[in-house]
Amino acid sequence: MIYLKLFLTFLEIGTLSFGGGYGMISLIREQVVANDWLTESEFLSFVAVSESTPGPLAVNMATFVGSSQAGLAGAFFATLGVVLPSFVIILIIAALIKNLLSYAPVQAFLHGIRPAVIGLILATALTMGLDILLSFKNVGSSVVPDLRAIIILFLLVAVHAAYALIKKKRPSPIGMIVFSAALGAVVYGI
Repeated sequence: MIYLKLFLTFLEIGTLSFGGGYGMISLIREQVVANDWLTESEFLSFVAVSESTPGPLAVNMATFVGSSQAGLAGAFFATLGVVLPSFVIILIIAALIKNLLSYAPVQAFLHGIRPAVIGLILATALTMGLDILLSFKNVGSSVVPDLRAIIILFLLVAVHAAYALIKKKRPSPIGMIVFSAALGAVVYGI
């Protein structure tokens, strides 16, 4: 039954991943591609939509994947699966343990997890970047640069750098998302 599979898959992702939505992207990608729920290209589109819609990235991804596979009920079960572990953990922490972060073993655990989360985020960014910009999927595959995607990336980096230089602060992520969407509409044509 697809509902149970969606729930258990996203329950596993929600249970085993640390670092928020970006830390989960690699696990979500692995599962949805392995289950043939999405192609690599569809997954990248889902990530883009999930980042540009309100709410946590992992919840949005679970909702979109569930919806694409089994409609509204699929979206519900996938979303429930990804949020349930965090919800239960927070309830336990809030109910039973005060000042959890002051314990040395907890601090040591979190310090050990941080490099792994950073590695997952960087590996996912690199994989997605190579696929989007160069159509590079794996070792041995041909490299076909997407000039339009490279132009958009260059313009976004230039605008970000110019804004930071002139205003002495980083631009709004929402503004950058809207700007990148507008660039995509112009460069790829509506």
